[in-house]
Amino acid sequence: MSDFRHQTVSTNGIRMHVAEAGEGYPVVLCHGFPELWYSWRHQMRALAEAGFRAIVPDQRGYGETDAPQPVEAYTQQQLVADIVGMLDALGLTKCVIVGHDWGGAVAWNAALMAPQRIERVVGVNTPFVPRMPLQPTDVMKAIAQGQFHYVLYFQQPGVAEAELERDVRRSLRGFYQAAEDLLGTIDQSAPPGVFGPAGGGILDRLPDRPHGKFLTGDDFEVFARAFQRTGFRGGLNWYRCMDRSWEESAGLEHLVKQPALMITAEFDPVLRPELCVGMEAFVPNLQKIVLIKGAGHWTQQEKPAEVNAALLGFIADLRAYPGD
Repeated sequence: MSDFRHQTVSTNGIRMHVAEAGEGYPVVLCHGFPELWYSWRHQMRALAEAGFRAIVPDQRGYGETDAPQPVEAYTQQQLVADIVGMLDALGLTKCVIVGHDWGGAVAWNAALMAPQRIERVVGVNTPFVPRMPLQPTDVMKAIAQGQFHYVLYFQQPGVAEAELERDVRRSLRGFYQAAEDLLGTIDQSAPPGVFGPAGGGILDRLPDRPHGKFLTGDDFEVFARAFQRTGFRGGLNWYRCMDRSWEESAGLEHLVKQPALMITAEFDPVLRPELCVGMEAFVPNLQKIVLIKGAGHWTQQEKPAEVNAALLGFIADLRAYPGD
């Protein structure tokens, strides 16, 4: 990892760890749950080699970045403010923002909440979804119909932490399964996020076997050591703020106007490609939807060459602009 630079910046009342690679136009990459800056290692190298500056934070609640205790500290407004403050600390006016999983929500919301700071936006697996008429957990309860929905399971503070932190390595192995490992184990006919009958915990739905081959043993240890130190509370609090974020978004314009790229994964069990249908109505400058064949949820790690090609093709013309 000697090709990456590391620093800590002050932003929005917290200390944020930021990894970087390369020089040139800035590209900010936002990770999801349960991940770290390291999830973007393949893209960081590709961006640096192509003449861009990759900027990758451990987001609030993760890794070496601060993890405030209050649940309400993890709304989308706070998470976007973290990114804006990071840009300020680095002396940057604008950037391309890329987000996967929960990082995708931050990317789309940054485009809405701080449009003057976002040149272009890229969603990886996470589509842009306009504000719903009902709060998110009510929608999920209606979808679940009394069955197990992992997001609803994550809502009660302490419950998922106790389960996941009992054996951090087992928990992460269960999460970090590749597409080929999950074929036949996830019911694709069930609504996204619904994993069988009610009862039990998330690990009852995740296999207890080696992690996917997209991670080496050393890669896995980076994640395992980090979550053994921090636990999962910070990341879980993002889920617990869904309704708060929904309430705070009432006054926002729900139209992403920046040029955008959507990267989807063929076998993501939750963020399925079909969720992008009709997205052009709310993202009028959506340039392309790219389907990554054979990818599961961990798209940028499972299929880095394909993701890198799509990303670099979308921003190639910005190479001429060095950034601030």
